[in-house]
Amino acid sequence: MQHKAFFDTLESITLYDELSQFLGAIDDGMICYSYFDIVKTAGHSCGTVAGAYIMALNGLKALYPEGTPKRGEIKVEFHKKVEDDNTGVMGCVLSNITGATSDYGFGGIPGGKFNRRSLLFYGVDIATDMRLTRLDTMAEIGVNYRPQTVVNPMKILMSAIGPDATQEDKESFGERFQEMVQTLFENQDKVIEITTAS
Repeated sequence: MQHKAFFDTLESITLYDELSQFLGAIDDGMICYSYFDIVKTAGHSCGTVAGAYIMALNGLKALYPEGTPKRGEIKVEFHKKVEDDNTGVMGCVLSNITGATSDYGFGGIPGGKFNRRSLLFYGVDIATDMRLTRLDTMAEIGVNYRPQTVVNPMKILMSAIGPDATQEDKESFGERFQEMVQTLFENQDKVIEITTAS
C-alpha cells in the first residue's frame, strides 16, 4: 500500500487500553496509532483529519503530562454540532484514538466496567473547539485548531475544481494538497492552542 513518505515521519500516539489487555487482544494493552492508521480508517488525508490527529496528539500530551493516556477513560467534547462543518469527521478520528463514543460504542462488561458510551459529545457550551477530560482525575484541557494561520485548504481545492483550473492544476492537486497537510504537521505550534484547567 503506497502512501506519502512523510506519513511515516510523524509522531505516533500511544495509549494504554485496559479492555484490550483484559480481552487478550494486546498482551500489555499498549496501543500505538500512527497518522497513517488514522488515514486508513478515515479513507483519506486532509486538513480536517490531520487537524483532529494533531489535536489528539497535543491534547493528550497536555492531559497526561506524567504518563500514558488511558484509552476508554477520556471524555471528548466538541463545541460545534456533529453536522457543522466537518466536526463529525473530527469526532470519528478522536473516537478511534480515545475509544470515546456517544451511544454506539461498547457498553461494557457486566458491572459496567469498560463502558465506552456517553464519552463523546457535540454542541457543548465550551469556550474551545474541543475539550478533553480525564475520568480518573477530572482534569481537563481545551484545544483550538486554526489551520488558516498557515494554510488555505479551500484555495488549494478550488485551484483544482474552479472554473480557471488547468489540466496541470488538476493533475498536481493531490500532491499539492498533501504538501498542505505536511505543512500543518510542521507548524503544530501555530495551528494548535491548548488551554488547561483542573
